Amino acid sequence: MKHNVKVTAILLLMFLATQFIGLYVVDYYSDKDLPLGLDSSTIEEGTEYNQMFLSILVAFVIAIGLLLLLTHFKAEFLLKLWFMIVVLIALTISFMSFIPTFQYYTIIALLLALPLALVKIYGQNFLIHNMTELFIYPGIAAVFVPLLNIYTILGLLVVISLYDMWAVWKSGIMQKMAKYQINKLKVFSGFFVPYVSKSMRGKIKKMKKSELKKKKIKVNVAILGGGDVIFPIIAAGVMLKTFPETIIPALLVIFGAGLGLSYLFVFAKKKKFYPAMPFISAGIFLAIGISYLIFR
Repeated sequence: MKHNVKVTAILLLMFLATQFIGLYVVDYYSDKDLPLGLDSSTIEEGTEYNQMFLSILVAFVIAIGLLLLLTHFKAEFLLKLWFMIVVLIALTISFMSFIPTFQYYTIIALLLALPLALVKIYGQNFLIHNMTELFIYPGIAAVFVPLLNIYTILGLLVVISLYDMWAVWKSGIMQKMAKYQINKLKVFSGFFVPYVSKSMRGKIKKMKKSELKKKKIKVNVAILGGGDVIFPIIAAGVMLKTFPETIIPALLVIFGAGLGLSYLFVFAKKKKFYPAMPFISAGIFLAIGISYLIFR
């Protein structure tokens, strides 16, 4: 096990909590327009889904390329501004689904999201960071679910899983971006749980207060990337749209993704990096297969 049981359980609980929040937010917008002028058009033809799939892939490549370019030139101001805008929009979308509909509820959601986004990006608060992560990915998923069907989400999961394996095991880009975000930007797109090892905790207890101030304490970090959280939400949302008569297929996707992630957490070795999406996608594929056997 890469991390201790407590830390692993925290990551899994945050992952599952985000999935259920995401399912609620996606369902809320299934018959409502997205706020802030975002396109809420419904796609019905298969060819439109295929075109949208290609558009999403192109947008994904452009976003990764731009992120790498800004990282190379150490454009921290632009990167933080980019993250700030995305976080603000995503939080607003999610918060609106929990606020009763009235004339100014969009403004209320924005006012709630703005200080949280500012603290998350510029304040470096551990609790605010993880709390906002619970609502950021559901908001983003609500934008993408209407654009995908069962075939295109399967294709997207395959592409993302292959990219994740290449980025972690071959090029190392994922590790470099994560380290840059944490050490330089002080912002990380994903769950972030710092902790000290059992042996270090024992040493800390024996130290005096004066020694603690001078001593450098090694802190381990357990992380789960944002992509590993958002794609299962999108897949569950697509299943909810595909099987509108029952929520069970969407729930199966969530638990399948959780099963794949749990397998990775249990069998991963310390001080090694692993791509999470292949394991998560395997669980999602299994859940989708079971759903089609039962409900089709």
